[in-house]
Amino acid sequence: MGKRRRGRILAFQALYAWDTQLTLSSQHSLSSQHTQSPAENKKQALKDLLDFSWTEKELPANNGKQAEKKEDSTGDFSRLLAAGTVENIEAVDAMIRKHLLHWDFSRVNCVDRAILRLSVYELLFQTAPPSVVIDEAVDISREFGTDDSYRFINGVLDGVRKTLQKGETK
Repeated sequence: MGKRRRGRILAFQALYAWDTQLTLSSQHSLSSQHTQSPAENKKQALKDLLDFSWTEKELPANNGKQAEKKEDSTGDFSRLLAAGTVENIEAVDAMIRKHLLHWDFSRVNCVDRAILRLSVYELLFQTAPPSVVIDEAVDISREFGTDDSYRFINGVLDGVRKTLQKGETK
């Protein structure tokens, strides 16, 4: 698996965990969360996820500097994507909502929402070719989503791509 693919998967997993953690914390107030504001909780949740310590059990042991360097570049790319998505979440979600035909944003499952957010962020704010971003999103949705996720993801992202080609952003 290439570094960029691995980076996108890690960023997708971090966004999924971030989204579900926020959803759970808003549904169940824990006593430890009373000491922080909701904004502080969001920042701390993202910071905890972006250290990627939760991936250590999945990664091969670093036997040399080359393996360590490879993980650093993958982690940096993942951090860029996940942090950038969260920082621009309003613009990203607005673009997704614009392209959900006959579908309410709140009904999009967490996996699809995380893939869409990551990919729309990349389409809006990064330089990767749209075809690469969409292909990667479709592949990730085939691996982690439902049987029909890839069709849904492809349709929404193709709409975003067309909007961006026309020069429309809102």
